[in-house]
Amino acid sequence: MIDIHCHLLPGIDDGPATPDEALALARAIVADGIRHVVATPHVFPGRFDNLKAGIEREFSLFRDLLRLRGIELGLSFGGEVRLSHEVLELVQQGHIPFLGRCEGYHTMLLELPDAQIPLGSVNLVRHLVGMGIRPVLVHPERNKAIMEKPDRVGQFVDAGCYLQLTAASLVGQFGPRVLAAADFMLHEGWASAIASDAHNLQGRPPRMREARAVLERRFGAALADELSIHGPARLCGIELGGELGHAA
Repeated sequence: MIDIHCHLLPGIDDGPATPDEALALARAIVADGIRHVVATPHVFPGRFDNLKAGIEREFSLFRDLLRLRGIELGLSFGGEVRLSHEVLELVQQGHIPFLGRCEGYHTMLLELPDAQIPLGSVNLVRHLVGMGIRPVLVHPERNKAIMEKPDRVGQFVDAGCYLQLTAASLVGQFGPRVLAAADFMLHEGWASAIASDAHNLQGRPPRMREARAVLERRFGAALADELSIHGPARLCGIELGGELGHAA
């Protein structure tokens, strides 16, 4: 499997605090059946002021540590970009780490606030698409406004967003309302990928294997493969076959 959303880099956001914690999470990721993971720390102005250059530096250090410890895990990096007024400026300045390229566009993880859909969100998406960037809207099923009315996410799909559902949502970790919203998006055919959004081994472990099993049981093996392997690979620009770990 390929995991396009994971908080793996140590000491950079609310993921692992230390290299040892990050290594433990990396081992759990491998044990969960993930061959390639994209380290995507928060890019959240005013809270987690991560920019591309700093993320790339921490990524390089951790990649070297994985090799030193003999952990066989394909690794690349991106960022979970919080929707804010600063996003367009950060993009223009080259400070946003993209996930990859897909269908001629750069791809970028985009996070809504937990409780609402801010006014102008869809317009921001349209601006990004006009700049050659297609957002991957992360865990929309966990947004409270979307939980209340899951078809609200359709406007983002129409504007050009891909959708990424959280593995733990599909196994019920976040409760029945989140699961129901995720089910709605799956039945509509809107999801392009599942991802772990793992932060640690306690409350936020990977759970990709469990989620894939749920998808296979309820929707069939083809969709399970699409959302855990092929869709994530396309969003990152990863060539399948042979050794994973190198973006196209």
